[in-house]
Amino acid sequence: MWVVFRKEFVGFFSSMLGVLVILTFLVITGLMLWVFDTDYNILNAGYADLTLFFELAPWVFMFLIPGICMKTFSEEYNLGTIELLFTKPIGIKNLIFGKFLAAYVLSILAIIPSLIYIISLNQLSFEGQNIDYGAIAASYFGLLFLIAAYTAIGIHSSSLTKNQLIAFIIGVLFCLVFYYVFYAISTSGIFGSQVFVLEYLSLNFHYKSILRGVLDTRNIIYLSTIWLLFLVLTYWRLRTFKL
Repeated sequence: MWVVFRKEFVGFFSSMLGVLVILTFLVITGLMLWVFDTDYNILNAGYADLTLFFELAPWVFMFLIPGICMKTFSEEYNLGTIELLFTKPIGIKNLIFGKFLAAYVLSILAIIPSLIYIISLNQLSFEGQNIDYGAIAASYFGLLFLIAAYTAIGIHSSSLTKNQLIAFIIGVLFCLVFYYVFYAISTSGIFGSQVFVLEYLSLNFHYKSILRGVLDTRNIIYLSTIWLLFLVLTYWRLRTFKL
């Protein structure tokens, strides 16, 4: 697993993809939070917390992470190296988890520089205004689980096709459905009332529950279940391909 992880992780930076992903995330979030006059602008919010950052991050990662993962297996299919990987004493599980971990760590590296926003809040907060560091810590914790779910979805999408662009589109659509579409349908009223089952199936519902600073085990279990589910689906896809 660690051999695959090192190969994939080094490959991200040898192709400059890793640097590009980190810079793209920081530039987009930085401009939206501090420069552009949008609903996500912290200066317009009037209170010192990072809620707007944690609401924006899932939408940015919804496109970045499928972009990171789109060539994970698609490129192996195209180059014909997938059969070679199957002949090595790695194992399908280690192969999947090594690739997953490399993409996951890269995404985590993208959010680490955002910690400087906490320092900025300290400078901008009014005298006597308390910053809820506990809620911020819980929100980062929830974001890590959401990133894991997105990464597993992106890895699975890449295992479905040889075309990297199609893998990217499938990954974005899956992320959109699980993060927002279930939630939107539930709250839209098209069924006459709110459908709590659909709302509960959305990543949005569980992620935003964590943003409120409450680490409910039900939210942790659901977010963990999603990324484990897509890794299992990837395993069965590759096992079928191998056979």
